[in-house]
Amino acid sequence: MKIWVLLVLLAAAASAKRFNRCELARTLKAAGMSGFRGVSLANWVCLVNAESSYNTQTINRNSDGSRDYGIFQINNRWWCSNGQFPSKNNCRISCSQLLTDDISADIRCAKTIVTRQGISAWVGWRRRCKNQDLRRYIAGCGV
Repeated sequence: MKIWVLLVLLAAAASAKRFNRCELARTLKAAGMSGFRGVSLANWVCLVNAESSYNTQTINRNSDGSRDYGIFQINNRWWCSNGQFPSKNNCRISCSQLLTDDISADIRCAKTIVTRQGISAWVGWRRRCKNQDLRRYIAGCGV
């Protein structure tokens, strides 16, 4: 049984996608994130670096018992539903959709969040990106 659990955990870890900085910048640009609601592409890339280190399967538990999911660290109290925690589910998605290598659901939800609350909704952005020179996040990426 222990070997089976280990194999399941290894398979899950192997399926996690960790974008590199430029790959993410190109993906976000193609999805219309550059300049969306006045937020520069460099701000989005910095935000993702601060929140998840570019990892699609990041989950963090918060002090209130809620969890943040995926590359943008989207909270299940307000934006997605994990079926276990009371949620407003404003993005109308399952939190598990935010843990796949396809980040289109993550992007749609991030657009909803920034439309309603602005980029400052993300603590990681406020702590590590706000009022910083962010050019390095897209430098050399051809975007």
